[in-house]
Amino acid sequence: MIVIVDYGMGNLRSVEKAFEYAGAHLKVSSLGKDIEKAEKLVMPGVGAFTHAMRELKARRLVEPIREKILSGAPYLGLCLGLQLLFSRSAEGARVKGLDLIPGNVVRFKGTLKVPHMGWNTIEVKKSNCPILRNVKKNDYFYFVHSYYGVPEDKSWVLAQTSYGAHFCSALWKGNIFATQFHPEKSQSAGLRIIKNFVELK
Repeated sequence: MIVIVDYGMGNLRSVEKAFEYAGAHLKVSSLGKDIEKAEKLVMPGVGAFTHAMRELKARRLVEPIREKILSGAPYLGLCLGLQLLFSRSAEGARVKGLDLIPGNVVRFKGTLKVPHMGWNTIEVKKSNCPILRNVKKNDYFYFVHSYYGVPEDKSWVLAQTSYGAHFCSALWKGNIFATQFHPEKSQSAGLRIIKNFVELK
């Protein structure tokens, strides 16, 4: 069973519908006991890093999520669900993230329009990633974000995207997958990613 983590933030229904379309056996839950039983975890998210971590702590979900990921269960983070994997964010420097990826989440700088919102492509750095199977080089994905993750270890970077400069738009190492874009809003290309995650063995 795939558990979509409900921590009071994010576009849960659209994520749930996309996974249902991909044929997933799933449950939306805010309970630690469901996370403990999950075969895979999905962390959607729209909103602020600080608020999200406070909600996860208030619901006593931080340790169950960390333990499930560290046990080797596949994890898919979407947008804020990617950023929460990091140690810290400039959005709330005093608030610690899940701290599974050493590094920081930073805000776009300069004269760029923020948030970065709309359709953009990704430049894949690891061609063997299972969730990108059948994703084409010129496929577009939907973004809406003002911050992005900067891992200390660049081997985490699965894909990058250009917006003023290159930023990390997807992460992958082992059982941890995450996208800064919203696959659930990215039409057929995004649904391929979701289906690939659902079918992971």
